[in-house]
Amino acid sequence: MATVAALFLARAQSRAGDWSEHSLRVQILLTGLTDHVRAIESEHRGYVLTRSPAMKANLNKLADEIDPSLDRLAFEVSDNPLQISNVARLRRAIAAKLAFARQGVVAADAGEQRGETSRIETGEGVRRMKVALTIMQQMVNEEERLLSERRRQTDLLVQGLGLMLVGAVLITLVAAAVVINDSVRRESEILKARDEALAAGAALRDQMTARENAEEQMRQMQKMESIGQLTGGIAHDFNNMLAIVIGSLDLARRRLGDPDRLLRYIDNAHEGAERAAALTARLLAFSRQQPLAPLTVDVNKLVASMSELLQRTVGEQYMVETVLAGGLWRTFVDPSQLENAVINLAVNARDAMPEGGHITIETANAYLDDDYARSRGDVTPGQYVMLSVTDTGTGMSADVIAKAFDPFFTTKPVGKGTGLGLSQIFGFMKQTGGHAAIYSEPDHGTTVKLYIPRHIGQIADTRSRPAISEAVVPTARPGETVLVVEDEQRVRHFSVDALRELGYVVISAANGSDALKALGEQPSITMMFTDIVMPEMNGRKLADAALKIRPDVKVLFTTGYTRNAVVHNGMLDAGVAFLPKPFSVTQLGVKVREVLDGKGANRPI
Repeated sequence: MATVAALFLARAQSRAGDWSEHSLRVQILLTGLTDHVRAIESEHRGYVLTRSPAMKANLNKLADEIDPSLDRLAFEVSDNPLQISNVARLRRAIAAKLAFARQGVVAADAGEQRGETSRIETGEGVRRMKVALTIMQQMVNEEERLLSERRRQTDLLVQGLGLMLVGAVLITLVAAAVVINDSVRRESEILKARDEALAAGAALRDQMTARENAEEQMRQMQKMESIGQLTGGIAHDFNNMLAIVIGSLDLARRRLGDPDRLLRYIDNAHEGAERAAALTARLLAFSRQQPLAPLTVDVNKLVASMSELLQRTVGEQYMVETVLAGGLWRTFVDPSQLENAVINLAVNARDAMPEGGHITIETANAYLDDDYARSRGDVTPGQYVMLSVTDTGTGMSADVIAKAFDPFFTTKPVGKGTGLGLSQIFGFMKQTGGHAAIYSEPDHGTTVKLYIPRHIGQIADTRSRPAISEAVVPTARPGETVLVVEDEQRVRHFSVDALRELGYVVISAANGSDALKALGEQPSITMMFTDIVMPEMNGRKLADAALKIRPDVKVLFTTGYTRNAVVHNGMLDAGVAFLPKPFSVTQLGVKVREVLDGKGANRPI
């Protein structure tokens, strides 16, 4: 009984759906014909007034589409004699309207535009249109009446079948009550055993998943550790060599007279060495091992101060616009590295718009919630300051976005990019505790967003570091003696020569033991300039031992790569004065002067 009732019920509902679909098709056809008739009237009037060939073509097209539409309508209502009669009336009414319109077109083409305008103003065309529209409305009303009647009949059938189905279900329940009563007990025992087995299986799967995740994380950590160690080793040796190249060329350039050609060659070598140093810095940034000197920073002020520099960098054919949020939170970030990131992004935006375009730099307060963090495993939920750079350039595909932060990946032509710009920004953001994201569509531009953690706490001094002039370098004052400690002989010789060039009395030592001995024997030493990575005793341990002997001596650290001696979690230790290798005579002179004057110990930038 239940099966028979269900079959009849499904059939009734199917037929009801068919009739509804049929009525909807008829109404759609009538709506389309209504639009056609109205459009014929509009195109007729428009052509008489404007003689537009496009309107005449549209009128002819509408006339050609009328008969196929009427044929489809006649096919849909072929089961209803009243609607068949209405279709015939509608054909005559529309034919009369078309004849009136075509007669008007012929008259207008014959130059009888004024007479045709008068004929239109009599309202004959509108009257013929209304006759057709009235017939179509009558057909719509008839379809709605038929649909209502069929739904009423279907509802009665469904109600009866539903009662029959309920009765069948009740009979089935009574017949099965005795069997179910006995089956419940045995089923509960089976379910209990099944649940215990499922729980054990789920626990085993969870353990396996956790182990796989832990192994994957371990592999990722080992991979990144290997890359970091490789980068650190390259940076240490490479920067030592670059220190010799840049320092020696700088000294040679200072001793030259007028030989312009030789000076140009030395300048080229100097530029190449500095580019190599920049490449090393990018490698360190990618491996998240560059020494950062973070400060409390107002990002709005930083962006505003860079506006002129950015405009000069990208060129006059690009419009640089800044949209700075009010009430922006402060951040704790290395401002020089953040400036480099903004410049890198602006240059990338410029390169994506070879014909010129618009670059927008925007700031805002942002909150990354748990859902966002879960979808990106390296993001910590919380409050951030968002800094974005948007261009109107060529955009990126999804495949390019997926690889954009990979080191040495670039879509620029050979010689136009190293592929380290975005990876450097990515490493800098991760080392700062932030997040970087790219949003782009081909031919719609690109937006790169940097999320920098909000800083809540004491606001550090945000005074700007004075610009370094290559022409005027601070020199020594009377009685200032510097102890240079460096295990690499050529680097040590360069440092000694550079400091003597600046007027300092210089004493050198090749290791920590010699340095401590010199401190004990030479009370005139006012500052120790020491490498960090040295055998037997590193620079930090040497500084601790030296300060016990001479608490008044100033210490300036230098290295091409350091990880734990004076840098922890990517940040310089408090009170540490640091000059990264390679450095020029100018940079050395400025930093030594800052330290001797008590301004160089990780002071705010």
